[in-house]
Amino acid sequence: MAVAELGVVVLDCPDPHALAGFYAEVLGGTVEDQGDWVDLKLPDGQALAFQAAPGFVPPRWPAADHSQQFHLDLDVPDLDAAERAVLALGAKPLDAEDRARSFRVYADPAGHPFCLCAA
Repeated sequence: MAVAELGVVVLDCPDPHALAGFYAEVLGGTVEDQGDWVDLKLPDGQALAFQAAPGFVPPRWPAADHSQQFHLDLDVPDLDAAERAVLALGAKPLDAEDRARSFRVYADPAGHPFCLCAA
């Protein structure tokens, strides 16, 4: 029997509204701004939240001495089209050169790593 149920994944960032807007463009959904905390309610009922973190330092990828802590895997039907879209929204490629793989790694505008994965 489970002790708890996952509520929401929260990302620390310097500008919660801006980062929620980035992920709203990538994933869809509705942004609910509460100042230093912003919720992104996704169309399927899941949610992501973003909180202001003064002094935020983005993770480095890959770097064994500076763990990335976590990353998001985002399933997409077309890697090339999804890549064009996230780059246009401000993502930065971290490891996207190998076109034979079923995934590519990027950083969101605040520096959190995420993968686009072939669905």
